[in-house]
Amino acid sequence: MKEPLVFAYYCSGHGYGHATRVSAFARHFLNFDSRMTIHIVSSAPKHVFNDSISLGVLYRFAEIDPVIVQPVAYRVDRHRSVEALRSFLARKESLLEQERQWLFDIEADCVLSDAAFLGCLAANATGLPSILISNFTFDSVYSFLSTKFVDQVDAPLGDELSIDNHTPDYPISDEELKPLVQQIYYGYRCADLLVRLPGCIPIPSFSTSPSLPAPRWTNQGSNTLLDEIVAHLVQKPTTHVLHSSIPFADSHPKKPFARSIIQAPLLVRGISKGPDTVYSPIGRSRFLSSLGVPEHLHNPDETKILIVSFGGQVFQKPTSSRGSSTGHSNPRCKTPQIDPPAELRQISDSPRTSKIRPCSDALSKMNTLYSAPPVIKPEPSHMSCAMLTKTEFCFKNNITRSYLDTLVPSASDIMLDHVVDDFDTRLLPDSSWIAIVCGVSKWGQDGSDEKPPDRFFVAPKYVYMPDLTAVADVLLGKLGYGTVSECVDSCTPFVYVARPLFVEEHGLKLLLAREGVGIELPRVSYEAGDWASAVEEAWSLGRNAKAEMRRKARLGVDMNKRDKEGALLAGQVTDWVRTWHDSIASEIR
Repeated sequence: MKEPLVFAYYCSGHGYGHATRVSAFARHFLNFDSRMTIHIVSSAPKHVFNDSISLGVLYRFAEIDPVIVQPVAYRVDRHRSVEALRSFLARKESLLEQERQWLFDIEADCVLSDAAFLGCLAANATGLPSILISNFTFDSVYSFLSTKFVDQVDAPLGDELSIDNHTPDYPISDEELKPLVQQIYYGYRCADLLVRLPGCIPIPSFSTSPSLPAPRWTNQGSNTLLDEIVAHLVQKPTTHVLHSSIPFADSHPKKPFARSIIQAPLLVRGISKGPDTVYSPIGRSRFLSSLGVPEHLHNPDETKILIVSFGGQVFQKPTSSRGSSTGHSNPRCKTPQIDPPAELRQISDSPRTSKIRPCSDALSKMNTLYSAPPVIKPEPSHMSCAMLTKTEFCFKNNITRSYLDTLVPSASDIMLDHVVDDFDTRLLPDSSWIAIVCGVSKWGQDGSDEKPPDRFFVAPKYVYMPDLTAVADVLLGKLGYGTVSECVDSCTPFVYVARPLFVEEHGLKLLLAREGVGIELPRVSYEAGDWASAVEEAWSLGRNAKAEMRRKARLGVDMNKRDKEGALLAGQVTDWVRTWHDSIASEIR
């Protein structure tokens, strides 16, 4: 076949997790074979791919997938999400033709897709192999909007603090969703190889079971995975019965391979390379100084760091007292520290405990991970501090905006209403802690020169998150692949606010359970600013693993582990593509 290879890498615009792992894998491809050409196609902003673009990756902006509408970082608006899906599907055929022609023009050899079903459809229409690289697919995400589990808001906020008026959450019927979801599902069915990432949920377009609709995978009362679904995820993917291939059109050769699945290692961006990384005293001090943290707070033995990362945020201090909203969310639950099956182990370094919301009792029966106590609904908070993150979604010229574009600071707010003497003690465990907040463009409203709370610092807009996560002692944020993977990689304990209607979460909780430290912070506690106890608990559980990680990193031990794993995977995928084209060429001859 022709050399060098040309890959078109489609990346969903929904969230930074897709973008960061696409950029990481693109780097692995170029490190494996620097001659190849990689085009990243996404509605995510160009800057999030800078680390791979600097190596020669090409970027093209395109609307390639719909978005899940989240009025706040951890809440899904089911009905507006379906509106977004309908709007996108109405334009699917014209977008498909646009992508088919573009793939022909660049002489692509293969399409890679991180959860964008349109890329797989376009590949099949062009007669190209396509490879799905993800831990979940959006047919499952949209299908899960029919779950009977209700993301309840019990205590409505005052009008000034209301976010999208907290539209009541109620299920969408499977009958309404099915014809829409089927179009996404068919797109994924066109993929020929699945590179399944850690933190996965079932991929119904590849494995014949479990099948859609996705709510059948969970106990809809407790919103936890069923025993048989956990057992499926524990199995090696080579044991799964797979759907057959979707053939090319008659004008293209017959597909030479049956469909298959490769289990991938963790795809994650690493820290910045150099003689003095953030794990060295000099590198750490230089990095923290760039964030405005005074030198006397640089010593990790004396100062602990909490990173707060929920996307674009503006801190405001309202003038009136407000209540707090509550979500249907568990209080933190302890999980027994039991070794998981070998199939679940991918990182064999120092063992780490995880405390996460129980998933089901399947794994406890298998002497593995979980127990299943009844769901407990937290009491509404009566504290006078409410903290919220707000995002906006819009239709412009009938085009859905990238989810990343909705995380703009002008549309995002964390509201602070507090007694000053009590504020810091409820946010941070004690005076040995500082906090660095990501995505904040300013403090206060209307350009007012309001200072942040004491011991709080603002990260620059484009701070490199792997470095920031590495210097952290605990990270607080929403449960997403990008944050989970970078916390696992750096042994940083993670305090997360759950997104109960986003089905991917179930796989990410399993990943945290076996490879990291995860503490769920109930939404009511997050919004009330009651972080300190969860932060302290996460730090206590993960401090030894974090200290060991820092010690090894200062010595340079295992610092190339992810690069080696990524290079191996890039080699497997590249060989698969070459063998595909060689097989077709031999058939033609």
